[in-house]
Amino acid sequence: MVLLSDGGLESVPTIKSTFSQDQISMDLTMCGLLVEESEEMAGLYKEKSSWNKVEEIWFGERMDDRSTRDSSRKVYRILSSRLKSASSSLPHASVLADIFDRCDTVRDKAQILYLYLIDSDPLVKYTVHEYVRILLEEGKDLDFSDEGLERVLQDFSYADGSGLEYSDSTLYRWKQGFRSVMRDIGCIESERSTDGEPPVVGDVPLLVSSGYSWEEEGDSWAESPVGWQYLFQPQKYWEKLAGRLADFDNWEANEFQGSLRLKPTESTYAWAKE
Repeated sequence: MVLLSDGGLESVPTIKSTFSQDQISMDLTMCGLLVEESEEMAGLYKEKSSWNKVEEIWFGERMDDRSTRDSSRKVYRILSSRLKSASSSLPHASVLADIFDRCDTVRDKAQILYLYLIDSDPLVKYTVHEYVRILLEEGKDLDFSDEGLERVLQDFSYADGSGLEYSDSTLYRWKQGFRSVMRDIGCIESERSTDGEPPVVGDVPLLVSSGYSWEEEGDSWAESPVGWQYLFQPQKYWEKLAGRLADFDNWEANEFQGSLRLKPTESTYAWAKE
């Protein structure tokens, strides 16, 4: 069990200088969350239980001109990789379609896919970590402008100490892609805005982000609930999130010396199959 208290850690560990150059990509310049396409892919995988069959159907239903095929192939590679390579801390791709069916809004689905993006893309993960630190440790506003993102990217370094070496145009497209993700999850409200706010977290994203935190941290998850932090939820929100989580039958809640202990009642994502 975990103890939810006011003594929890207020940030995530730094991951600066932990990635090699071959781990970093600019995939975000080619596609963001693409909720509709990701949902379609998850549905095909649930139906066929084979990524080879999913790929065959995916390209069979697309147009035949070369430009469309090339674009579709890139999108398929990126989206399928996110789902196929997801760590065991996230729901398996076979239940993702069922999870999407439980979501009330497109934003709910985006918040779930966002965790898969972070799990699969080290540069996105690094950038989110830095913004979590800025929000939780320094109490500063979330500035997703070109200048704000540039400050974060300039501080990035590979494990060997070198920095990012991409063209200005590539980095500009990457920053546009990152902002599009922030809009999809509700952190940026309008197309023209670059200012971020903690998004409202739906019930299903709450279950997934809590399960992710539990799987990542185990008994100590509530000291630093990484899934909530990735969704930019400051510590002052944690008590309310915990109260909502305790209302679900698949989470067990117990009072202990004025604090709330929470853990899944069975396997973390068993609720997705019910």
